[in-house]
Amino acid sequence: RVRAIPADDMAHWQFAADPAAAAQARQAVAEQLAAWDLEEMAFTTELIVSELFTNAVRYAGGPVGLRLIRGGALVCEITDPSNTQPRLRRARWTDEGGRGLFLVAQLSARWGCRYGRHGKTIWAEQPLTPAPVDLASLV
Repeated sequence: RVRAIPADDMAHWQFAADPAAAAQARQAVAEQLAAWDLEEMAFTTELIVSELFTNAVRYAGGPVGLRLIRGGALVCEITDPSNTQPRLRRARWTDEGGRGLFLVAQLSARWGCRYGRHGKTIWAEQPLTPAPVDLASLV
């Protein structure tokens, strides 16, 4: 059974497909998490948003949607107009990029992608009581 999400438990924004807008997206996330008294989740959530947002700008173009949903977990969604399947890959240590989805997978409990008529949405879910992040293990 599908249940409606209360308006107070959801926030959404639309941004231009501009790399500079990633900072605006991170700021919006930080402010919303503070409003929900979830400041302790800001670092990890901002990193997830930054990686997903940057991928959307780089590979999809078009407007980028961002949505946060607070329920049994914190869900972060990035929507873009592309129907291209995102690829999780392991970058070599000499690669300058290619770690975005790997980081998202490491920082979230679950993540995935769904497709619609107007593109795709990549989502990442974190428990509301996050486990400490060992940053050294991500390198």
